[in-house]
Amino acid sequence: LREALHMLSEEGLPQVFARHLRLAEATRAAVRAWNLEILCERDDEVSPVVTTVVMPAGHDADRFRQVVLERFNMSLGAGLGKLADKVFRIGHLGHFNDLTLAGTLAGVEMGLKRAGVPHEPAGVRAALDFLAG
Repeated sequence: LREALHMLSEEGLPQVFARHLRLAEATRAAVRAWNLEILCERDDEVSPVVTTVVMPAGHDADRFRQVVLERFNMSLGAGLGKLADKVFRIGHLGHFNDLTLAGTLAGVEMGLKRAGVPHEPAGVRAALDFLAG
């Protein structure tokens, strides 16, 4: 806890919040480029800390998450309650930066392909373009 508080005070809370917003927007750019749906009723209420992605009909989110875990040793968040098997979550909170996000999104994109989930293979590029801009 002490180390985390030190890191926060070093970076500054406004910068931490801005970083989370920026990484969240890059993540959403990737999801949109994959042609997948972001689970949020209102665009002005998206989360700065986690993006929930809806799986296409006929595809199991838990199976996809298992493929990503087994193949790339990366854990994605699960859907809870009535969203179980229907969504997966990409976290972008805490000690997370552009490079960490790029690796995470690459793992998701490779996992989508490996699991046979229909998508456009352009999410990582869209996120990188956003982050570079």
